[in-house]
Amino acid sequence: MAFFTRAFAPVLVLALASATLAQVRAPARPASSTAAAPDAGVKVDPTPWLYKGSDLAHDPAWVFGTLPNGLRYAVRKNGVPPGQVSIRVRIDAGSLYEKDSERGYAHFIEHLSFRGSEYVPDGEAKRVWQRFGATFGSDSNASTTPTQTLYKLDLPSATDQTVDESLKILSGMMAAPALTDAAVSAERPIVLAERREQPGPQVKLQDAMNRLFFAGQPLAERSPIGTVETLDAANGASIKAFHDRWYRPERAVVIISGDMDPATLGQMVTRHFAGWKGNGPNPADPDFGKPDPKQPTSATLVEPGLPPLVMMGVMRPWQYNDDTKIFNQKRMVDTIAAKVISRRLERRARAGASFVQAGVDLDDRSRSANMTSVLILPVGDQWEQALKDVRAVIADAQNSAPTQAEIDREYADYEVAIRNSVETARVEASAKQADDMAGALDIRETVTAPENSYAILTEAKQKGMFNPAAVLASSKKLFQGDATRALVNTRTAEKGTAEKLAAALKADVSTLTIKRASQAAVDFTKLPALGAAGTVASREPLVGLPAEKVVFANGVRMLVFANPDDTGRVFVRVRFGRGYNSLPANRPSPAWAGDLALMESGIGNLGQDDLDQLTAGRQLGLDFGIDEDTFSIAALSSPKDYADELTLIAAKLAHPRWDPAPVARAKSAALTAIPGYDSSADGVLSRDLEGLLHAGDPRWATPDAKAVDALTPKAFEAFWAPLLASGPIEVDVFGDVKADEAIAAVAKSLGAIPARTQPTTAAPPVRFPAHVATPVLRYHKGPDNQASAVIAWPTGAGVADIAEARRLDVLAQVFSDRLFERMRQAAGASYSPGVASNWPKGLPGGGRLMAVSQVAPANVDLFFRLSREIAADLAKTPIGADELARVKGPLQQVYARAATSSLFWLRELSGGAYDDRRLEATRRIGRDFGDVTPDVLQATAAKYLVPAKDWTLAVLPRKGK
Repeated sequence: MAFFTRAFAPVLVLALASATLAQVRAPARPASSTAAAPDAGVKVDPTPWLYKGSDLAHDPAWVFGTLPNGLRYAVRKNGVPPGQVSIRVRIDAGSLYEKDSERGYAHFIEHLSFRGSEYVPDGEAKRVWQRFGATFGSDSNASTTPTQTLYKLDLPSATDQTVDESLKILSGMMAAPALTDAAVSAERPIVLAERREQPGPQVKLQDAMNRLFFAGQPLAERSPIGTVETLDAANGASIKAFHDRWYRPERAVVIISGDMDPATLGQMVTRHFAGWKGNGPNPADPDFGKPDPKQPTSATLVEPGLPPLVMMGVMRPWQYNDDTKIFNQKRMVDTIAAKVISRRLERRARAGASFVQAGVDLDDRSRSANMTSVLILPVGDQWEQALKDVRAVIADAQNSAPTQAEIDREYADYEVAIRNSVETARVEASAKQADDMAGALDIRETVTAPENSYAILTEAKQKGMFNPAAVLASSKKLFQGDATRALVNTRTAEKGTAEKLAAALKADVSTLTIKRASQAAVDFTKLPALGAAGTVASREPLVGLPAEKVVFANGVRMLVFANPDDTGRVFVRVRFGRGYNSLPANRPSPAWAGDLALMESGIGNLGQDDLDQLTAGRQLGLDFGIDEDTFSIAALSSPKDYADELTLIAAKLAHPRWDPAPVARAKSAALTAIPGYDSSADGVLSRDLEGLLHAGDPRWATPDAKAVDALTPKAFEAFWAPLLASGPIEVDVFGDVKADEAIAAVAKSLGAIPARTQPTTAAPPVRFPAHVATPVLRYHKGPDNQASAVIAWPTGAGVADIAEARRLDVLAQVFSDRLFERMRQAAGASYSPGVASNWPKGLPGGGRLMAVSQVAPANVDLFFRLSREIAADLAKTPIGADELARVKGPLQQVYARAATSSLFWLRELSGGAYDDRRLEATRRIGRDFGDVTPDVLQATAAKYLVPAKDWTLAVLPRKGK
C-alpha cells in the first residue's frame, strides 16, 4: 500500500520461523448438530439489510449478506494496515437480557467461549491466535455491555487459511462453547477476580448514576459484571439456558474489514456459520422501560476516591428512529446547541468560576433513554454554587438565542472534524471500520461513507438549519424531558447534602448574572512577529530510512518524512529543551503544572479564548508533554494547516504569555485530585509508584497539597520561562507533505526565531531503589478485598545498547504470559497481571522490568512467590521454540503494522536529528528482535532477574492493617 512503508518494510522484518498451518490448527472435533456444516450452494440474500428504512446513501465498500438461518454479515476490503483482517462477531444480547437470577451471565459466557469451544480445547484459543500473530488482550478480546456482546479479532498478515480457521473457531465459540459445570467452576474465580479488580470509585459512581437516572428501569441494576451471589450460583445448566435463549444466528452479525476480497470473506462466513441452528423459538427483546417521572430526582454519593462532582441528566424515552438524512440533520443542530453551551461554560471556568470544568452532552444510553447529561467539577467543595451557576448558563441559553457568530464558531469545528474524516478515509484502519459498524448496530443506526456524512452536514448548512432560532429551539429541547435528575458526590458525609442538592436543582437562577462574552475576530496576523525566514545550513537524506535531516542557520534541526500515502494527516512534533534531564532533582518544582496550565496561558497579546477563535475550523492544537530528554508540543494537523501549526508553536516558544487564570485552574484541579489518591490501591500506585521507583527523586514525585497550594503565577512563570527559551529544538514533520514545502514552513516559523542558549550542566543521575528484604508497604482506604503488588528489577537506559532493550521486551512478554496463566490458574488470584520492560532512551538510568497485579490481600505473597519462581525458571531454563514464537510473532506484527503509519516513524526517529544512535537503533529493529533465541533470552534473564536486586511494593487496605 504505502510508498515508504513497502519500501522500508525490510527494516522491520523479524527473522522469525513461522509455524505452518498444520502446526497451529487445533484438532477438529466432529461437528455438533448446532454447528453442522452447511450444505453446498447455500443461498445468501445480498440485500443491504443495514439500510432498511434509511434514505442515507449506501457505502458501496460494504458488502452485505443474510444467510437462511438469519445470520447477517457485513464485509469490506480495506488495506490499512496492509495484510490485516479485523473480525467482529456481535451478539445482540447483553446484561439487559438477563433475568434477576442470571446477572453477569452474558459476560460469563464471553469468558467461557474463549476458554474452550467446539473446535478448540480448553485454553487453546489464545495460543492458536498467538501463533497467527495476534496479541492476546488487544488483537483478540471481547466486551459485554448492557445491550451487546462483541467478540473481536484482528489478524495481522492474514491469509486465506488463518482467516478461514479463525472464522471456524469463532463459529464454534458462538454455537457451542464449553458450558459444563467443570468449565464454569474453573472460570468463576477469574470472573470474580475481574469483578474485584474493577476500579472501585468509578464503579460506585456508575452504579449510583444508573440507580438514579434509570430508576424503575432494568438498567438501574444491570451492570454487566453481575453480582457475587448470581456468579456463585451459576452452573453449566443455568449458563447454557441463557446461551441457548440468546445466542442464535438471528441475533448474530459477523463484521469483517480487511485486506482480502469481500466475496472470499462472505464465502468463509457462509461456510462456517450457515449450519448454526438456534435452540427453540427466537424470543422477543426484553422491555428496557422508560424514564419514570415518579422516581426520585436526586441522590448523593460519598466516595473519597473521586473529586466532588455533580452529574445532571434530563431523561427522555429512547425510541427507534429510521436513520434518515433529516433525522441526522436535526441531531446535528442539537449537537451545535450543546457545543454552544459547553463553550460558554468553558469560558467561565477559564475566567475563574465556581467550577473547574463543566460540559453538556447528548446521547442514547443503552436503548433505555435519550439523555442530555451535564457534568460539573466544582472548585473545592463549592458543588452547590457550581450547580446553580451552570444551571444559570443553561437557562440563559434557553431564554435567548445565540449569536450567529457563536453558531458559526461551533459549526466550524464540527465541519472540520467531519471533513477530516473524508480527507483521511483512505487511511482509516480496518479495526476502526469494524468497530464503527458494531457500534452503529448497537444503537440501531447505520454507517455511510464519510463523504456522504459530510454532504448531509453541508446540505443542512445550505438549507439554513444552523440559525439562532433553530439553535435556541434545540437548546430548549435538550433540557425538556420526563425527568430531570442530579447526583452529587462528596468526599465526606455531610448532613443535609440531599436537601441541598434537591434545592439547588430547583432553585431560581434567573437572578444570577450571566454576561455573555463576545469574541473579536482573530487571525494569524495578530500573533507576534517571528522575524525573517531562516536559511537552511544543511540537508541530507537518512540512509536506509524514510526521512531527511535539515539544519537551519539558527541551530534548529528538522526531520521530515514526506509520506503521501498518509492521506490528509500531518504529524507535527516540536522537541525543545531537555525534559526530565533539566528538572531539579534535589527539590520539588512546579513542573507538575505545565501540562495543565502552560499551553493555556496564551501567546503575546492573545489569551486562550483568542486562540480558540484563531484555530476555529482548523486542525491546530498545542499538546504539551514532558518526556525523558525533551519537552514537546505536538499536534495532528492537515496538509493545509500544518504550516500555521508550526507558526503557532514558534510563537508560543518565542512570545509566551503568562495569564494567571490557567495556573489557578491547574491548582484547583490538582487540589481536587489529591485527597482521592489513597481511596484505592490503584490511586496509591498512581501517586507513589514512580517516585518510589526513582528512589524518591522529586522529578517523579506527586506534589502534596501544600506544594500545590503554594504555587503562584509568578513562581510558575519564573520556572517555565527559561525552559521555554533555552535548549535545542528539533522539529519533526511526518505525513502528507511535500518535503520542500515543509522545510520552507519550518524556515518561516521555528527557523525564524533567535538562536537559543544551550544548557551546559550534566543531567542529574537517575536511581533505582535498593533491594528490600520485605516489601515496601503503602495503604489505601478502599475496599478491604483489594490490594496491589509490584516487583521490579533494575535494567538499563540510553541508546548505546538498544538491542538489550529489545531482548528485555521479549523477555517481559514471555514473563507476562506465564504470570497471566499462573495467577489465573491459582484459583483466579488475579484477573490481569502484567509485566513490562521500561528502558528509557533519553535518561542516564532508571530502566526496569516490572510485574504488577491487583490481587486480594491474601494473595500478595502468592504474587511475589510466583513472580520469583518464573524469574528463576527463565534464568535457569531456555524456553521452548513454540513459546518463543508465540511471543515474537505478535511482537513482529505489532511493529510491522505500526510501520505502515507516519506516526510510527515519528516515534522511532524522534530525537535522531541530534543523536545518530537513535537512527541506527531504528535501522536495526528487525535484526535485534530476530537475534533473540532461547539461549539469548535465558542469558538476559540471568543477567537482570537477580533475586538480590529486586524491589517490591504492596498496597494493602488500611482496614486490614
